[in-house]
Amino acid sequence: MRHVLSALVQNVPGVLSHVAGMFASRGYNIDSLAVGETEDPKLSRMTFVVVGDEALLDQVRKQLEKIVTVVQVDDVSAQEFVERDLMLLKVNSTGGKRAEIRELCQIFRGRVVDVSPDQVIVEISGQEKKIEAFIDLIRPFGILELVRTGRIAMVRGVQPDSETSSLCSSKDEKAVVKK
Repeated sequence: MRHVLSALVQNVPGVLSHVAGMFASRGYNIDSLAVGETEDPKLSRMTFVVVGDEALLDQVRKQLEKIVTVVQVDDVSAQEFVERDLMLLKVNSTGGKRAEIRELCQIFRGRVVDVSPDQVIVEISGQEKKIEAFIDLIRPFGILELVRTGRIAMVRGVQPDSETSSLCSSKDEKAVVKK
């Protein structure tokens, strides 16, 4: 089963390395990873996609919670949530293909962000299935390069807990904000 985990972490050097090292040392695979600063510059949010059963999910959560710089861990996929992925794709546009490429972009609510004589760079965001469908349809034109951000996710209709808005400095404080 696919799980989307969100970890609120202290925004300090080495956190990503520490978390990635934990995954690697235990043989856990990360299908997708996105990291970015939150509304509080002292905190970053890491969004992981992992595939496994409930036992694996429980183990990953417990291991993440042991890391001092991890403030909170949530299984976003256990709730109603919104997720998005962003992709930039460079595609061959020779031979009068540009109009067809633009039409596909419009259908998928994407946009052309760069044009050169022989290539077009397209930006698409949305759910993984939408992006995969676009890739399948654009592939015959000749994909030259492709890059994706990794999925980001947010629980629907829930306001952030005021306790998570401030940086936690000890494990005792951290225990208060975890579910």
